Amino acid sequence: MRDELERTVRSVARETFARSGGPGGQNVNKVSTQVTLHVPLDRLGLAPEERERIGERLANRINADDELVVHCSQTRSQSANREIAMERALELISTAIRPRRRRRPTRPSRAAVERRLEEKRQQSEKKRRRRQP
Repeated sequence: MRDELERTVRSVARETFARSGGPGGQNVNKVSTQVTLHVPLDRLGLAPEERERIGERLANRINADDELVVHCSQTRSQSANREIAMERALELISTAIRPRRRRRPTRPSRAAVERRLEEKRQQSEKKRRRRQP
């Protein structure tokens, strides 16, 4: 599944480059090392429910053109930033399409309930003793 998704993302993704900030001396001023990766979600071939999950979970990263946008200016190397951006995009997509596990409702143990009630009794007693007679 992950390999298939990776092939699809690599084939449909569009990259743009810009000069990144931060340390780097002349390199920062001359070389466009920041990578912005645009992944069109409608071309990934996802099931409607997976597409919906991505829309809900990654809403802040999706632009008006229905593309997932990932920026990377972590290193001074453009090729390294390209790989990091691709890995981030793949990780975001693969975790977003996975359905969330349903929460199994649990109850506190009898001992925990007893401890809580005993603590409440002690607190109440402490405050009762502070009152004027």
